[in-house]
Amino acid sequence: MSTAPLPTEITLHKKSRTLELAYGAERFELTAEYLRVYSPSAEVRGHGIGNGVLQTGKKLVGIKELIPAGNYAIKIVFDDGHDSGLYTWDCLHDLAYEYDHYWAKYLDKLAEAGESRDGGMIARG
Repeated sequence: MSTAPLPTEITLHKKSRTLELAYGAERFELTAEYLRVYSPSAEVRGHGIGNGVLQTGKKLVGIKELIPAGNYAIKIVFDDGHDSGLYTWDCLHDLAYEYDHYWAKYLDKLAEAGESRDGGMIARG
């Protein structure tokens, strides 16, 4: 059972490629890229601790569709074909409230791997 509050509004903004979540008066705009690289799917998180796969080249990814999954989650269909993983209310709440932390962590991982948000290797020299 979810311990996080349910969003009071969920709005998909296809043009800006963002998902807006409202929790009462608080509003969060999460980019499709952010949601894609932090997908709760096994494809992204891996099948065990430390087995996650760094997502690269997702800077321009968009969201095609949101599909309700019972009373506990939504499925996000991305325009790069990724559609596995259910974003539970707990997951979305965590991604919204911890955005700064998670985004910085992702950028650090990209830099450590010599990768970029555009998908190419970063030239070192």
